[in-house]
Amino acid sequence: MQIGTGNNTYEWVDYWAQYPDTESARAKWVHPGMIVTGDGDIMTTHPGEPAVLTYDRSGQFKGSWRVEAAEIHDITLVEEDGIEYLWLTDNGSKRQPELGYDYPPESPTASGQVFKTTMDGQVIMRLTLPDLPDYKGRRCAPTETAVNEVCHGGNGDIWVADGYGEHYVHRYDKDGHYLGSINGTDGAGKFNQPHGIFVDTRKSSPEIYVADRANGRIQVFDTEGRFKRMFGEDFLSLPSTMDAHGDQLIIGQLCARLTVVDIDDNLVCHLGANDEVTRVVGWPNNKNDEGNVVPTSLLEPGKFNSPHGMAVDSEGNIYVAEWLIGGRMIKLVKVT
Repeated sequence: MQIGTGNNTYEWVDYWAQYPDTESARAKWVHPGMIVTGDGDIMTTHPGEPAVLTYDRSGQFKGSWRVEAAEIHDITLVEEDGIEYLWLTDNGSKRQPELGYDYPPESPTASGQVFKTTMDGQVIMRLTLPDLPDYKGRRCAPTETAVNEVCHGGNGDIWVADGYGEHYVHRYDKDGHYLGSINGTDGAGKFNQPHGIFVDTRKSSPEIYVADRANGRIQVFDTEGRFKRMFGEDFLSLPSTMDAHGDQLIIGQLCARLTVVDIDDNLVCHLGANDEVTRVVGWPNNKNDEGNVVPTSLLEPGKFNSPHGMAVDSEGNIYVAEWLIGGRMIKLVKVT
């Protein structure tokens, strides 16, 4: 089936790829990131294990590898001197089925980690999370990492969004030295769950886009962290992740849609909108008669449930991984 309109028309491929058929994959709550490599492979994270999975464009599973992490919440691809690397962002905790899909008791104080790996999982750099006063007795729970890549004319700075902790964005130089932090107070207002971060290179000068999720907006900064503008309060709900193709930015919204904006941040269209499902008790999952969280029975082609991980390939095809028990991966094949 097709969704979208005009130059943003796509063929919806439901369950484009399958997670491993294991008890851990079926029972755990998927909380994924997603990237497309230079060779066109798609990498995402395992529903229940700290593992990275690789698929080809047709959805065929190619392999996996594990790292030491509580949960690999995001994957970021970078290229340095023609070699690809990954930045993995671990938010520090994982919902457990045996706890009714609550977080473990230690999670309120369990900080996460951010580290760089080769494409087969060898760790080559770790960032030291900043020791700011707001973190005293609290945790830093990073949710996404972005890099102002030298290959795109940037300086190599690394930006880390603490979306589940104290709502900061931290900046490091290319060697991993901490440079400073912003929290939105010098912009449109204090961040509330800055879940996603993206270095936008569509214009002549790169900009830092922060998905200020719980505030329902995007805040935009220059590469020194100075506020430039804000947009989306009139058409965004829970913006979570971003990727670009051509002059357009695709925004994954947890509340059941993708949103396309143009180079001037104007709304172009929504894709797969499904507002109704977000009002169901237990969303993004369901609850049974006993009040227990169970896998949702409301997934349907053409309508999103909870987009979380997203990536766009060189042809404009969009890959989406959803946030729910067992997970669902979708491919939108660009038609026009």
